[in-house]
Parts: sequence; structure tokens; C-alpha cells
Amino acid sequence: MSAEPRLRASQQEIMTYRGGLMGISAVPGSGKTWTLSQLAVKLILSTDLEPDQEILVVTFSNSAADNFSTRIGEQLRANGLIEGFGYRVRTLHGLANDIIHERPELVGLSNDFGIIDEAESNEIMKDLVAQAMENHFDFLTSLISEDINEKKRESIIKTDFPDFLLNLARNWIKTVKDKQIGINQLEEWLAEPDTNPLMSICLGIYRGYQAALNYRGSIDFDDLIRYALECLRLDPDLHKQLHYRWPYILEDESQDSSKLQQEILTTLVGENGNWVRVGDPNQAIYESFTTADPNLLKTFVSREDVRSVDLPVSGRSAENIIDLANALIDWVQTSHPNFGIRDALSPPFIQPTPPGDPQQNPDEMPNNINIVNRTMTSDQELIFLGKEVRAWLKKYSDSTVAILTFLNKRASEIVNYLKAEKIDVSDVLMKVPEPTRLSAGAIVLILKSLLDPLNSGHLARCFEVFYRHYQDNPDLNRLLKSTSKLIRELENTEDFLYPDQTDWLEEMLAEELNPSSGEMLKDFRAAVKRWHAAMILPIDQLVLVVSQDLILEDAELAIIHKLSGFIKSLLENNPHWSELDVMEELIGISKNNRGFATFSQKEDGFDPENYRGKVVVATAHKSKGLEWDKVFLSSANNYDYPGGAEGEGYASEKWFVADRRNLEAELLYDLEAMRIEHSGGIMLRSYDKQNARDDVARERLRLFYVGVTRAKKSLTISWNTGSSNNQRASLPFQYLSGLVDNHD
Repeated sequence: MSAEPRLRASQQEIMTYRGGLMGISAVPGSGKTWTLSQLAVKLILSTDLEPDQEILVVTFSNSAADNFSTRIGEQLRANGLIEGFGYRVRTLHGLANDIIHERPELVGLSNDFGIIDEAESNEIMKDLVAQAMENHFDFLTSLISEDINEKKRESIIKTDFPDFLLNLARNWIKTVKDKQIGINQLEEWLAEPDTNPLMSICLGIYRGYQAALNYRGSIDFDDLIRYALECLRLDPDLHKQLHYRWPYILEDESQDSSKLQQEILTTLVGENGNWVRVGDPNQAIYESFTTADPNLLKTFVSREDVRSVDLPVSGRSAENIIDLANALIDWVQTSHPNFGIRDALSPPFIQPTPPGDPQQNPDEMPNNINIVNRTMTSDQELIFLGKEVRAWLKKYSDSTVAILTFLNKRASEIVNYLKAEKIDVSDVLMKVPEPTRLSAGAIVLILKSLLDPLNSGHLARCFEVFYRHYQDNPDLNRLLKSTSKLIRELENTEDFLYPDQTDWLEEMLAEELNPSSGEMLKDFRAAVKRWHAAMILPIDQLVLVVSQDLILEDAELAIIHKLSGFIKSLLENNPHWSELDVMEELIGISKNNRGFATFSQKEDGFDPENYRGKVVVATAHKSKGLEWDKVFLSSANNYDYPGGAEGEGYASEKWFVADRRNLEAELLYDLEAMRIEHSGGIMLRSYDKQNARDDVARERLRLFYVGVTRAKKSLTISWNTGSSNNQRASLPFQYLSGLVDNHD
């Protein structure tokens, strides 16, 4: 039996859990994932589970799920048990997929239903939006401001407006699915007079979208959630079976759950069930992209039948950085000038670790917090960041460093500037995981050669992929390159692959070709012939045949299998596609132009420790769950971090829309009012654009807090005047700048 891990007082209280409902509010860096993993292990070891029962751990992301699996497995091995038994770790979407596969016929699905990812979904939506633009041209273009000149107006109609309508329709459909409103219901409601004509257009897109999914025998990720809940509701026996199978449910990142996701877990838990929910409402930063609602966790924790515990102690940051984060919470709650968003942040406040704690807070460095209260243009901030990063790395060359910003576009500008300044920079968090890109790129190069077998250049690159494991050895790599050059110089590839009168390889061997090169070429030729014979197979199966001849690590092999499934899904959803169309998608993955979705991607884990001495640039959203010695929180202006004040700009209030209306907010308000009215209720508040602004401001305050709490030893915050050169410093920036003495 392994030694008991050392626990803080709050963690010890959590370990006393034996059943019922528990809600845990965890601050950044408090070790909530580690704590929940320890609780899972304790329950596995101390609970009399039947052989067919499991502790169910549910979390938000693939990387978090893999992290849980690894931690629990390690602890079980340390206790002399076999990992993989007595527990199951799933993302919410992965869990929903498991539930549906128990009884897919309940929701009209076949056993082999497919799941399309966001990229495929967008392709379907683009066609439907283009059709809607054509069918409703006069109404849609009437929404464009009359102050825009004709030439600019034409450009907007071709580019800006279709993208805008696509995003609006996609978010409306996501909300409709989350609220479980059927198409037939919507059609009845919208048949009534004085309904929003834009909603009717969105309904038409929705109808066409679902028809396209049905034709493909597929669903999207939003369907996964609603169908899983429907399966549980339609089959009481299934509910009982799964309730028995998972007697304990541990949920991480609960602040990111939607109402529908919460209902799935509530149903599985049942009456008198066992459910532990862990999260930090102050880190709820995905409301703009999902239907998540942090108030769900707040409400759960405050219930009388729920045992509430705080995880307030964090050893991540220096104490004055902790003080800064706590001051931000206090200011938002008590002094933010916009009363409507004072609930954006809430206790518990972060507490530093006590003496003797195994994770002591970093020592405070001199001038380790710098709030740069200086007006800078976007270009001037780039120069500032480059200068500051270079100086930091010169002094602390072995540290971890991140520059965080709000927009992907701004992150790319920072990366490009630092590269031009010869500063070692990584944009890994903005990309498809590198192993996925490399695997997709390898498959692309092989398929290019198979589809164009007479091209000696393609064949040479295919040869280099076949022996890419030689590249780490300088001697073998030289041999690989020299042999590849011989293939590239071939006038006729058939003389090598399928010799008739002339066998190029035998001639080369007779001319004293390096014997090692000869063996490499023989093995490669045999493999290519096998691949050519397999060309009669569908391309997804061909990929698997090819992978059998490659020397791959387990993780790479898993990626290839995922790519094969991805290809199969593409072809099922796009029956008119050719191999070249599939190749374009794989090329997009290899070049980081698109990703593909899976339920478990071990390769998407990111560890800042692997990037010491290099600057990582990312959006603040991508930084959640991570930490660096030095953090630069940039672009802290009132566009990226608005406070709900007059005169601020909002991305949702499009500049080309008449009167800068927030059409999406209006649409969602009308949808909710319609739903409440047809449920016998009354909408208690009228539409107010300010409410939508406040929702954005709340989330951005939490995002600002997340950025601050990523820093371990040193933090610099700066702002710029934006692309329009008229932005001001954000309200949280202004407040924090008044607390720190060493700002410019």
C-alpha cells in the first residue's frame, strides 16, 4: 500500500466524502484536478464496487480527461492494482456518446451513426447561408446601414454579411438545441403574426442543416448532448442500468456545464445519488462560444442539500500576484462602476500556502508586477513586448514565458513580430497539436505518391516518410537523403517499382550502390507494391494498410487510426468527394488550417515546462489551466475587456449593421420570450442592448482574472489603442494600475 499523499486541510475535508452531494469552489492553482483524482482513487479503494460498477469522472476537455486517466492509473498502480478498472473518465460529449450508443434507436439513429466536427458543420452551413442570402436578399440587405457607400456595401454583401449570418444562425441553432425546442414547435410559433423575420430565416437554415445531417446519418456535438438526455428520459431501464453502473459521479470544471449537460448528470445521479462537482465560477470564460452558465454551479453549491467546500489555498503565484487577483475580485464586487456586473467575480479569495506546505508560493521578485500605464498604439505595444521579452529572457533564460492576448489575429501579429526580431517564440497553443499535424502530413505525402505513381519527386518524399525514423541519427539521415536523391533523379519510376527489361535497382547495385541503400530501397519497393495493391480499398482503409508498414509510436498509431475514422466520416458525409478532396482536408490539418475532433486526444496536452527559454504566445482563453513564470497580459483595452460603459465597442454590434444593432442578442431574446410565452409564462424584462453588453463584460472580467492568475513569479499588463486607434485602457486595468507603484 502506498503512503498517503500529504493533504491540505481543505483537501482532507474533501477526502472525508463518502456519498451524497458535494460542491467544491476551487481557486486557480489549488490542485483541484489532483484532489479530484485522489478522491476517485480513495473511492475505488474504499468502496465495495461490484465488478460491473465504475467511478465516473466527467470533465470538460480531452486533455483534462487524459490527465485524470493518467493520475488515477498511476495511483492505482502504486497501490498494487491494475489501472483501467473501477473507473471511467469522459468528457461530457464522450459520456453523451457512450449513453447514445447503448440505445441509439431510441432517438432514430443507427448503431454506426457518425459525428461531424465543426469544420464539416460549417461547410454544410455555408451552402445553406448562401441559399438564404439569395432567397431573402432584400430583407437581409435592408439590415445593412444606409450610411455605407455602394461600393463598400457590395463588398459587405459578398464577404462580411454571409460570415455574420453564418455565425448568427449557428449560435441560434445551438441555443435552440440546448433549450430542446423542436423544429415543429418553432414552425408553429413562427406561423403567428409579428414574429421576427430573421428567426424564420434561421429556422429555414436549421431545417436544411438537420436534413443534411439526416441524409448523412450523422449528428453534431450539440445533438450528442440532447439525444443523450432524450435516451435517458425515454428508457427508464437504461437510466437504472447506468445509475447502477456509475454509483459515484465526480465532475470537474463544472462552471463550464450547460443546463442540458447538468440535466444529464442530474438524471444519472437520480434521487439520493452521489455527485461531487468541482469548479471555479471565476474561470467561466466560454459563455460566448457555448451555452455554458456558471450560475448553475453557484446555485448548486448554495443548495441546502449540498455539502459545500472551498479549495482556497494555491501555491502557484507569488503572494503579491495573489493579492492583485484578490483585489480584482473585491473591486468587482464592491466598486465596479457598472452595478449590473458586480456579480462577475466572487469569493473564495485565493490564500497562499501555509509554512511546511509541499508547494510553497514563489518568492516575490523585485518589481515583479508591472502595470504599464502608458498609451501605446498596436505597433508600439509590439515593440514594447519585444523589448521586454528579450530583456527577461536574457536575465532568466531558463524560465517559462507567455504573452497572452484576446484575439487570435493579435496573437498572430505578436508571433510574426517576435520572429522578425529573432526572438525564440512558439504559437503551439494556436495550432493543431504537432503530432497530429506531422502524422497527417506523412499520410498526405504517401497518398500523393500513390495517386501519382509516375512522379519521382512524390516517390522520393514518400521514401523519406517511410524512413523518417532515421532522421534523428545524423549518419542514417545522410544515407536517407542521398538515397532519396537517387529516386528523385529517376526518369521512369516503373524501372524501379515494376521493372520489365531494366531493373533500375539491380543496375544501381551493380554500380557499387551502398549496400545499406540497396536494402532500404528493396524494403521500400515491397511496401509500395503492397500499398498499390491496396488501392482498391476505400481511402480510410488504405491509410490503415499504409500505417502497418510504418514504424510508429503508440501515440502516432492512435492518431493515424483517428485520421482514418475522420476520413471515413468525411466520405460518408460528402459522398460526391474524390480522393483529392480528402487530401485537401488532410493538407489543411498538416498546415494547421483546420483540426478534427476526437473524444480523446492525448497529443493535445501542453506543458509549459517543455518550452523553457522560449516565448509562448496564445489567447487568454487558451491559457486556462496553465501557468508560466512570467506572463505578459497584453491589449488590455476597453474593446477586448469592456465594462459595459457607453462609447465602448462590441464585436457583437457589427459596424455595418444599421444602428449598430446586436441582431444575435435580439434574436435570442425573442426566442426565449417565445418559449416562455408558450409555456404559460411572461417574459419579465424587455429587450435591452445593455443586458447583452453586460453579459460580455462579465465574461471578459473573468478572462482578465484568468490572465492575471496564470503568472507564477512576474506579471506585466499593457494596453494599446486598438486598430481604430481610439480604444482606452480597460476598467480593470485602470483599477489595478492604481494599486501598483512601479507602473510607467
